[in-house]
Amino acid sequence: MKNIDLNRIPNHIAIIMDGNGRWAEEHGKERIYGHQNGVEAVRSAIEGAGEIGVKFLTLYAFSTENWNRPKEEIDALMALLVKAIKNELDGLMQNKVRLQAIGNLSSLPVECQSELQDAIEKTKNNTGLTVVLALSYSGRWEIVNAVKEIIKNNIEVKEITESNFSTFLNTTHIPDPDILIRTGRECRISNFLLWQIAYAELFFPAILWPDFRKEHLFEIIVEYQTRQRRFGKTGAQISNTSIFNF
Repeated sequence: MKNIDLNRIPNHIAIIMDGNGRWAEEHGKERIYGHQNGVEAVRSAIEGAGEIGVKFLTLYAFSTENWNRPKEEIDALMALLVKAIKNELDGLMQNKVRLQAIGNLSSLPVECQSELQDAIEKTKNNTGLTVVLALSYSGRWEIVNAVKEIIKNNIEVKEITESNFSTFLNTTHIPDPDILIRTGRECRISNFLLWQIAYAELFFPAILWPDFRKEHLFEIIVEYQTRQRRFGKTGAQISNTSIFNF
């Protein structure tokens, strides 16, 4: 942490929490055992992000494609989600963490929806880190849904811009991620925040999610601060317009 420049902290970090099932298999356990142990990684990531002043942390918890998994695994994941929200709520309140969610939330089991909305309501006035859970979410689903809303609102083609298109996305009040992290030893995006990560810095640490801790997050931020983010410009242009090379 001592190597992190606290004046250059990323505003928003998004994480694809991959590798729970494989972690369990490597430990000779059922897949749900990995998801259960992944909760500690979530807790550590939230703690670390809050410690250094990150404003938004988005966690890819369940994709629309995950509904195709075996029913027993889905049921176990939904039960774990309810349990985790209940167990972590006091900690979120103590650390002033605000909880939000994106995705097709109406497709979640009723109990999940109830616990989630209760936690969102209770934490809505917290002023610290905002944790966004992506549940029953996919980037393509979100973009298609945005197009449907644009049509429903009778918006003329000439009026559609990148800026106003973004207002129809689930993340309309959330800044685009500066960093996208995917654990699990895989190097792909898996339909996550496809519009929003256009200029995010990508990191693929060779670690399975249950082993992820805030120290890994800090290492990624240190590397992030060595990168020059150009957004289509040349390095010379960026150097001439900003004192920061990130």
